[in-house]
Formats: sequence, structure tokens, C-alpha cells
Amino acid sequence: MATILLAEDDCHTIRIMSLWLSRHGHRVIETRNGTAALELLRVNAVDMLISDVNMPGLDGIGLVEAVRQDLGLDIPIIILSSRCDQIALADRFAEFGVDVFPKPFVPSRLITDVEHLLGSAVQNAE
Repeated sequence: MATILLAEDDCHTIRIMSLWLSRHGHRVIETRNGTAALELLRVNAVDMLISDVNMPGLDGIGLVEAVRQDLGLDIPIIILSSRCDQIALADRFAEFGVDVFPKPFVPSRLITDVEHLLGSAVQNAE
């Protein structure tokens, strides 16, 4: 069972993600913005971060930069975005080893990628 932090300001999206992840055996911590997510990462051990790009306060881009540079965490990260510049976002996040997922997303596909990334993270830690 992995602990996954969800940072998403849309109530419907976070409810769906949380439900699917929980049903697949993961512990989910939810927050509605990047600032709160960063604070939660400072005090909680998590195995993965899933974040929206556009959030109030600290956005997903700033959150990823803080996670990698300030906190030095090497956890898998998935960024969700409904922005039309998906390729530019993917290029921007490539240096941080972050996967960008378009919204709307297919929950079963998200779960497949989450499981794959978590499995890869375990293999890399060994």
C-alpha cells in the first residue's frame, strides 16, 4: 500500500481520484492547493504526488520545483492539466522526471500509470 498525496482544487476530480486510488489499496492524503501540499510533504512520508497544474497559491509548477529542489524528494510525480500546452508542460517537467497527464483523464489508465510508477520507484530504491 502506497501513500499518495493529491493536490487538486477541483472537488469532483479529487473525489474521483481518491476513490479509485483507495479502492486499489492506497492511502490517500488530499489537499486543495500547492502551499498546503508542500506543508504536508514536510511532515508526512509519501510515496507519490499527484497534482494539478493550475491551483490557487502555489501552482503545480512551483510545487514540483519545491519538492525536487527545496525538499530534495525523489518520489514519482504525476501532473494533471487541462491546459492546451501539454507538450510545453511535458518539456518543462522533463528535467524533474515528472509525467504530465491530460484532463479529463481515464481513471483506469491513471491507476495503471500510478502502479507502474510506484513499481519503478521500488525497483530504483533497491
